[in-house]
Amino acid sequence: MTTHSKLALLLLPCLLALTPRAWAATAPAPITTAPAPPTDETIVAIVNGDVVTQGDVDARARLFALSSGIPLSDEGLSRLDAQISQQLIDEKLRLQEAQNRKIVVPDSAVAEQIDELNKRNKGNLRKALAANGISLRTLVDQLRAQMAWSQVLRQEIGARAEVAPAEIDARMAAEKAATGRQEYEISEIFVPIASPSHAEGAKRFADTVIERLRSGAAFANMAAEFSQSEDALSGGDMGWVRPQNLDDAVAAVVTQMPVGAISNPIRVPGGYTIVTLAAKRTIGLELVTMANVRQAFFPFTSVLNPAAPTDQQKSMLLRARNLSATAHDCATMEAANKEMGSVHPSDPGPLPLERLSNPAMKQLLGSLEINKPSQPLVSSDGILVMMVCSKKQENLAQTSRSDMGDRIVNERVERLARRLQQDMERQANIKRYGVAAQDDSQS
Repeated sequence: MTTHSKLALLLLPCLLALTPRAWAATAPAPITTAPAPPTDETIVAIVNGDVVTQGDVDARARLFALSSGIPLSDEGLSRLDAQISQQLIDEKLRLQEAQNRKIVVPDSAVAEQIDELNKRNKGNLRKALAANGISLRTLVDQLRAQMAWSQVLRQEIGARAEVAPAEIDARMAAEKAATGRQEYEISEIFVPIASPSHAEGAKRFADTVIERLRSGAAFANMAAEFSQSEDALSGGDMGWVRPQNLDDAVAAVVTQMPVGAISNPIRVPGGYTIVTLAAKRTIGLELVTMANVRQAFFPFTSVLNPAAPTDQQKSMLLRARNLSATAHDCATMEAANKEMGSVHPSDPGPLPLERLSNPAMKQLLGSLEINKPSQPLVSSDGILVMMVCSKKQENLAQTSRSDMGDRIVNERVERLARRLQQDMERQANIKRYGVAAQDDSQS
């Protein structure tokens, strides 16, 4: 039997960073919440006696817009009501299940998560929340629910976190047999048809969405605002899928689409779907260029004003320029970064150039010669000089036995989570009102 210790990483990780960056560790700050702004106390749902209000829904919708970076109008936020209401109902059930199992998430654990998010946002988390009318309590409640549910699943999965070698062997053989076939990374916007009489209106609405998409609107934004699928709040992202796992009509379109294209409305059971193709790959073959990089960071002691840099900032620029002109190996870069206090790690780990989401960084690292430093890269908090130590081609599609075991455990956890959520909802006493009730009647 093989035990997979990465189970904790597979259980609903918190992904709420507004601007993901690595910052030096500090002691977590205690949770202190300012008085919440006035809220709408209209009841949206009662879940086994626990109340969800419209104010809760509004606050969570604003938090979603902030954490996802999606600029939504008041009208756009209101379209999220049904999805957010269901999310809050699910969270109430999960917290109740955790309480029934006597699982307690201590304030210190939540504070650590808040502190991590704050560091990723350069210490501006509370300011960002306040500027968008969001109480810190809204974020605390979401984190506590996620952490409690993670513990429930870890407790429930138990010995099933161990995978028999024979099962790994079978999955590895199936993966090998699929080598050479295509996989597609797609996102969707689902427009439901509530009844046959609404079909024409749904088609017109789908056409309107497509018109906005082809005029430049971001697909993830439109999915969050208008899609009625389960993946709407993640921008409609369906991840990597194979044609046999799609509706036949969708598969027929996706397999013929060029990367970046947006489909016309596709009739599927229950409504219309619009898909976009982000990428395609051949199973068993995903060659990427892995860059081994070193970086030296020269920190500022205050935020840079480009029109009036301080003497300390001018000094840092001179030192960065000197490094850029004289460094000839990665050991020199490591030493320079250490001398500056190692605010950021000198070695960020292997970087797959083709997967870098920042086009400027992809261009920079792709064009740098080996052991040649970059020009100083100035930001508001410091200056970065980078060097590529080596590059090599790797096939990321090759799956190790350990990775396959983790994948099997992850699939088990996802199935378990769905089943447990369905069981809790079936056994619960849930009363829905307003938009939540409308959503329930259409499901």
